[in-house]
Amino acid sequence: MNQYWNHILNWRTAHIKDRHFMLILAFVIGVLTAFAGLLLKWIIGEIGHLLTHQFSITGVNWLYLVWPVVGILITGLFVRYVVRDDIGHGITKILYAIARKKSHLKAHNTWSSVLASGITIGFGGSVGAEAPIVLTGSAIGSNLGQLFGLDSKRVMLLVGCGAAGAISGIFKAPVAGLVFTLEVLMLDFTLGSLLPLLVASVTAAAVTFTVSGLGNLFEFHLVSGFAAERIPAYILLGIVCGLVSLYFTRVMNWLEDSFRRLGSPWKRFLVAAPMLSVLIFLFPSLYGEGYEMIRVLLNGRGPDDWVQVMEGSAFYAFPHLLLVYLAGIILFKVFATTATNSGGGCGGTFAPSLFLGCVAGFVFASLWNMVFGPDVVPAGPEGHSMVQDSATGLGHWAIFQTVPESNFSLLGMAGLMSGVMHAPLTGIFLIAELTGGYGLLLPLMIVATVSYLTIIIFEPHSIYTMRLARKGELVTHNKDHAILTLMSMDSVIERYEEHLHPNDDLGEIVRHISSSERDVFPVVDDAGKLLAVLILDRVRHVMFRTELYHQLHVRDLMSQCAARLTTNDPMELVMQTFDRTKAWTLPVVDADGLFVGFIRRSHVTALYRTMLHDLSEE
Repeated sequence: MNQYWNHILNWRTAHIKDRHFMLILAFVIGVLTAFAGLLLKWIIGEIGHLLTHQFSITGVNWLYLVWPVVGILITGLFVRYVVRDDIGHGITKILYAIARKKSHLKAHNTWSSVLASGITIGFGGSVGAEAPIVLTGSAIGSNLGQLFGLDSKRVMLLVGCGAAGAISGIFKAPVAGLVFTLEVLMLDFTLGSLLPLLVASVTAAAVTFTVSGLGNLFEFHLVSGFAAERIPAYILLGIVCGLVSLYFTRVMNWLEDSFRRLGSPWKRFLVAAPMLSVLIFLFPSLYGEGYEMIRVLLNGRGPDDWVQVMEGSAFYAFPHLLLVYLAGIILFKVFATTATNSGGGCGGTFAPSLFLGCVAGFVFASLWNMVFGPDVVPAGPEGHSMVQDSATGLGHWAIFQTVPESNFSLLGMAGLMSGVMHAPLTGIFLIAELTGGYGLLLPLMIVATVSYLTIIIFEPHSIYTMRLARKGELVTHNKDHAILTLMSMDSVIERYEEHLHPNDDLGEIVRHISSSERDVFPVVDDAGKLLAVLILDRVRHVMFRTELYHQLHVRDLMSQCAARLTTNDPMELVMQTFDRTKAWTLPVVDADGLFVGFIRRSHVTALYRTMLHDLSEE
């Protein structure tokens, strides 16, 4: 079989240029990721309809306490005993694979996330399907690249194609798919590399439109377009979205750390399952992705429509408590999402960001109108509002206007996505494409930008990247940092078998030097722990004086190390250590202090230049 496959690879190399072959693979990836997204949505829809189609609208539904628990239990067993690998935090996993594993993702990632997230969300897990499908698409690209023996640079490009195709297909948003890959995965491609991303993104969108129709994921009817008088409201909404994003990010990290400290998966399940079921019972809108609630808030024309979001809950009989219900959702959504994943479920934070942003935008607009609405009268020319002066009866321009709740629900989605993901461009273009809301492009830009500027004051990294950034394992758009991140310690360490001990005499030193081409030697103790180094220049003036062979010892000639590196140090720290110490060679030890080898500045520089050339090549 391998022989036949080698013939195929040789034929491909001889007859199809690499650039053309990448476009073919990008097209294939676009088709496969589109069908993967359609399959996932079908699984979620079928399971959800089967379980909830007989639920009461006006009363409570006790099965809300059961189905989410069953879902995360089944998913946890599937992951633990069938997949036998961690498939959570899909986008973080992709970023780690790019930085540390030459963009190699395991083969099971091409299907395991689809099944696991389909079960989780179909049974009501309060997470999104987008991160799992992005992992699926990226895994398809990675495994195709590995199958055809492509180098790491091209495999990384195919991983990006898979991510772009996944977002484009599941959201019917080709521009957002491209922008997401560049902004969230932070792949710094050259202009020539963008063409495969475009092919994958457009192909996935075209396939999805063909199969599921031309409608947008969320239908949106613009009530009123951009108004300059509403700019203060846009800015304030951006600030609110940034703060809500900060709350979501910080609380999620705290909860995940708390669940992780429980240790056993069964302990996590026993704590997370009741939390999730109770929250969904109290707030049924937390069931699944929550897209139906988004549609209601985007298209509702008044309280009679908006009250639909409380269907199936104890709040339904009290429509005047709508804002209380929505405030509870803003507060507890992060608890439901984290409990779903930590309890054994599988899903992402993409949909929760959209959901939470829509609710936050609606609540903001409702409160704004409660504060500024009563004094505003439609007396201005061309539909602009004016405020009635109670003393003179004359109107003046309204600095604070009433605002359409549907518009601000839409803007809130862009604001939360920008804040949580640190991706303002993705938020802008995704929401515009999702809803057809291009008439609000400038407000989308204002809210997304202000939200991003607000959260970076407190949190410099997104929810996907903060853990990798702390470990120095994050590839960024800074090309110098990106190259150092992509470099591995193993690729630059020179392994040594020649070891000296403090009691070795000069004769032993000379025997080592005469049989080696090296100019620096490690001095270790009997356990192999590094004590110091012996530099050839320190020995050169006495190495031919045979009368000293038994008088001088290593301990008399060795030097202390300028610094010690460890096998887990990121390459950025390695270069900083070289710059700080002005050294040309530094020793490397493991976590126990055992000597591993040396790193030479010249070797690192040569590899750096090679990788810079590869990344810059068209």
